[in-house]
Amino acid sequence: MKKGGFRLYPRAYIEYLLHFHATRDYFECHEVLEEHWKQTGEHVWVGFIQLAVGMYHYRRGNMIGAKRMFTKALNACEREKQAYEALGIHVEQLIALIHTYVERINHGQPYESTCLPIIDASLLHICQQQCDQKGLVWGEKSDMTNEYTIHKHKLRDRSDVVAERERQKQKRQGR
Repeated sequence: MKKGGFRLYPRAYIEYLLHFHATRDYFECHEVLEEHWKQTGEHVWVGFIQLAVGMYHYRRGNMIGAKRMFTKALNACEREKQAYEALGIHVEQLIALIHTYVERINHGQPYESTCLPIIDASLLHICQQQCDQKGLVWGEKSDMTNEYTIHKHKLRDRSDVVAERERQKQKRQGR
């Protein structure tokens, strides 16, 4: 879908890219795209989610989890090449990037921030514009001192999820 010469990308995808490249909040990458994937059922999003989860694990030092997610993301990229290209990604460069990360893990090298190979100049422009509006820096390196972002799955407030689970449990029990 194009509008005025620009391809329209889903809002969730733009948010994913902002988190991936500016805040380096890979957990949020996962959250925002998982919700979109559940709504659309489009399998292309799964590989992006797996890539973000791989980055999250790698940064935390969970090499087994990172390697597993990178391998899954790699398989998704191989299966969905045209879909990735349609999303403004140079898929062969992305595949090479994921291979590089697996090799880094195999050689015991530490996490380093990276950027996805975006080839659609209009997508890059949209993302950089969004960064400017939000006071973010595109391509910012991970803040390795930010414990909350690095360990978010353990530190985030889940009281709303716990409350909803309890509500559903009570509902099932007829209370």
